[in-house]
Formats: sequence, structure tokens, C-alpha cells
Amino acid sequence: MPIHINKETLLKYDIPGPRYTSYPTAPIWTDDVTENIYIEKLKQLRSSDKTLSLYIHIPFCQTLCSYCGCNVLIRKQEVKHGDEYLQYLFKEIDLITQYIGKNKKIKQFHWGGGTPTYFNEQQIERIFEKVRESFDIDFDGEIAIEIDPRTIDKKKMHRLRLLGFNRISMGVQDFNADVQKAVNRIQPYELVKEFNDLCHELKFNSVNFDLIYGLPHQTPMSFKETIDKVIALRPDRIALYSFAYVPWLKKHQNKMDKVALPTPDQKIDIFLNSRDALIDSGYQAIAMDHFALKKDELAKAFDKGSLYRNFMGYTVKPADEYIGLGLTSIGFLENTFVQNHKVLKDYYDSLDNAQLPIERGKVLNEDDVIRQWTINALICQFSVDKESFQEKFKLAFDKYFTQEQDHLKQCIEDNLIAVDGDMIRVTDLGKIFIRNVCMGFDYYLRQKGAHKRFSRTV
Repeated sequence: MPIHINKETLLKYDIPGPRYTSYPTAPIWTDDVTENIYIEKLKQLRSSDKTLSLYIHIPFCQTLCSYCGCNVLIRKQEVKHGDEYLQYLFKEIDLITQYIGKNKKIKQFHWGGGTPTYFNEQQIERIFEKVRESFDIDFDGEIAIEIDPRTIDKKKMHRLRLLGFNRISMGVQDFNADVQKAVNRIQPYELVKEFNDLCHELKFNSVNFDLIYGLPHQTPMSFKETIDKVIALRPDRIALYSFAYVPWLKKHQNKMDKVALPTPDQKIDIFLNSRDALIDSGYQAIAMDHFALKKDELAKAFDKGSLYRNFMGYTVKPADEYIGLGLTSIGFLENTFVQNHKVLKDYYDSLDNAQLPIERGKVLNEDDVIRQWTINALICQFSVDKESFQEKFKLAFDKYFTQEQDHLKQCIEDNLIAVDGDMIRVTDLGKIFIRNVCMGFDYYLRQKGAHKRFSRTV
């Protein structure tokens, strides 16, 4: 059913706000979380039967996309850069296993970047073998890697499948030539089609396309052409991200023509038109900004209310804890977030001194855990069950969230949520503004100036 958004609602909710890949969000993390704290958390895993997710961050890219909000390093594709990075990555793995022991079960294994396929076949194989020597990988779990069709060949794709990768995520963003030129990412439709076809030929379990709306020169009409082409290629999953325009944080975004960016009205139209087209073509809207074919396990998990989310994205097979390896990577152990150094020299120096390369983090207090659960329920299930909340925390939802009642009432008045007994459900309109709904439960947004750290919600 088409959704109508009036101008007043759009202006009211088009404000800076987090994307909630974590709660508490990364900007409030501090260097109070030290290596010693991380070591203690790791040691607790040694005698535990908890399962793990493992994330490896490969920071290198050959060119910089002007929309990029990731932590990347621009390097020509040379063996020496990869070999040096591998040397330190292996040091980090050895330090981790020194504390948790070898052969801990890995339920989810994800390579992100940057560009993981920046590495050559031998380097990729060396990383995979090092992880296999150090951990017990569940090959029935999710083993995913992000690829760039511009920097990978068919031979490397075959190697990825033979190693055991079963999920591919491909950065597409937009097929329009003017948009691609504006964001410094020339990637023809034919190239994406070639590798999409190859993924299906090699029988990867799932292929995901990342798309971004809100880029320079995009219009509802131009992006419709991109969506039509995406639908024709039929990837299993589609992530439709709103462009995070944060030039005060990512200086290279200043190179883009700000005047060419779509207006908030146009962005909403692009999203709603894309959403309707995908749903009409057999995709199911999944949580905040994802779509999946109804046969995909992500869609089935969403229907069952068993969808989860972490820094690696939405998942159906969550582990109890996750460990991040590599520059800037993030882990979560025993209710504690930890993040590695963002500067390569600092990362290398720590490991040269046999120290875990931790830069900052956040130990969650009881209130953080409660709010994290609530925000995750909203983002993953579009609902909060007050009865489940009380069973889990032995607290009455409305009594605990006394200060949030005005926010909830406003959301009801604006038709963002509906309350039926003990169940809070996000409406179709509320799904568009789900970040705004979640923000009412974010304790740290009460701090002065907190909103300024984030991109706009529309």
C-alpha cells in the first residue's frame, strides 16, 4: 500500500540521528576501555562454551569513492601492502588465541572493508588458513565477503568458493553513469551482471547488493532505472542505504557537488518508490533498510521474529559474542564493545609490542543493556513486547521508561507506532522513520550537542 508523508512530518523528523549498528553508539565510546579490560573479557571465553562471530577488516581500496563513510586506506594494489598487513593480522590472531585458547567455534565469519578482494588469491588463502588453524569454523554458518566487481576476476571468485565462502556482498550503489562519475565509482551494469551470474553459477548461498540513495544527481526517475535493473538481476538480498552525508567527519565528501544532492522530499520518494517496486517484484521488506526474496532465510527469520543485527549487518545465526580483527575493527564481548586503532601505524606499533591494538570501547551498564535490547527489538522486529521485556529484565516496561512516555505518545499521534495491549508495533510510516522512533530510547542523546555527530535520518 502506498505511503503518504506530508511535508510537516518530513520536516519534523528530518534530523541528525544514529543508525544504531550498536547501542550505545560509537561516538560516546572512550579510551577507558583498555587492553587489560579486553584481556579479561577474552580470558572469560577460554572456559566458556559460547559461540563466536569473527570479523576481519581489510582497509585497503585502490580508489576513494566520494560517498564513502568507511575506514579505508587508498593504496595501489601491490603485494607488499597486503603482505605487511597480513603479518600484523596474524600477530593479532595469535594474541587473541593466547587468551581464549585455540579452536573456539566460529558461527559467523565476515570479511569487510575497504575492499577484502584487494588481496591476491595467495594472500586471501593465507588468511583463511590462519583462521582455520586458530579457530573452528562452522562451514554451515555464514561465511561472507564483500567484493568489488572492479577489482576481482573470475579466478579469484572460484578460489573464494573453494575456500568455503558461501555469501557474497557486492557494492553496486547506482547504475546511472552521471551518478557513478559524481561519486568516483565507474562500475557498468554489464560488469555487475557478469559477477552476479558467476555467483549463481558457483552456487553461493546468497548474493547481496548494496545500494545507496541520496547521492548527487539521483532523481526518483533515474533511480527507478537502477532498481529495475537490480530486480532483473534478482539478488537474494538488497541493502538500500540512505547516504550518510557527514562532510565534517569525512572531508572527501566535500568534493561532491552539494547542490546536486537530492532534497529530503526527493530522497523519500526514491526510497518509497524503490520499496514499492521491490515488494511488487517478490521481495520482502526486512527491518530497517533491507529486502530479501521470500525464500531467503533472512526473510524467514524476520517473519519468525528471530532476526538479529550487529556491525556485520542483519543475521539469522547470531553468535553469543563477536571478535573484530584488523584496523578499526569492532568486537563485543561480555557486554563490552572494543574497537581497534584507526591509524595504521598505531595498530602496527601495538602489535610490535605484543599488545592488543585497542583504542577505545564501552562497558555496558544495566541501563545500556536494557535500552540496547529495546532498540534492537524495534530495528529487527518492528515491535516491542512489554511482557517479554518484563520476563527478561524483571521490570515493568512503562515504569522503567517513565521519561520516554511523552516520546511514545508523540509517536502514536504521528502514526509512527501503535499500541495494542502489551505490544508496541511500528506502523508502515514508522518504518520509514524507525531511527527517530529508536532515538527516544537513547539515553546519550540527552547530552548537549549529541545529535550533531550523526547524518540526517532522511
